[in-house]
Amino acid sequence: MTCRIEPVSAGACLALARLHRACFPADPWNAAAIRTILQLPGTCGRVAWDGADLAGFLLARDLGEECEILSLGVLPEQRRNGIGRALLQANAEEARRSGLVSAVLEVAADNKAAQNLYFQTGFVEVGRRPNYYRRGPTRIDALILRASLSARPYST
Repeated sequence: MTCRIEPVSAGACLALARLHRACFPADPWNAAAIRTILQLPGTCGRVAWDGADLAGFLLARDLGEECEILSLGVLPEQRRNGIGRALLQANAEEARRSGLVSAVLEVAADNKAAQNLYFQTGFVEVGRRPNYYRRGPTRIDALILRASLSARPYST
């Protein structure tokens, strides 16, 4: 699949909130939360388009030498079409241009599909946050993953 990746526009908070809800119905971020995140220094976002339809998003923040991926989501019906990989690659290219040397993110220990994407694109586990995510009454660990940007990890 070919998708178009574009920077998030300033007025996209409501559309991003709808997209986040569709991707993460158990823990969606609302438009106000997304607006707050996008106003943080060094934060940027990208959206993926499939034709005229939003298909996915990535929100990231420049932490100095490292880029933190705050959230990456692809609509359920669009998953496994290369959209997540394209978003990661666009983010990595911009981070490299900014002189960042690594990317870091957290992923739920039970989210095997996302872990597969991250491991295939050069991320490795560097830590764990016990009981970080909430699934109703259950708590799930977060895996902390990191990738070197100098090795061009997202191009595989």
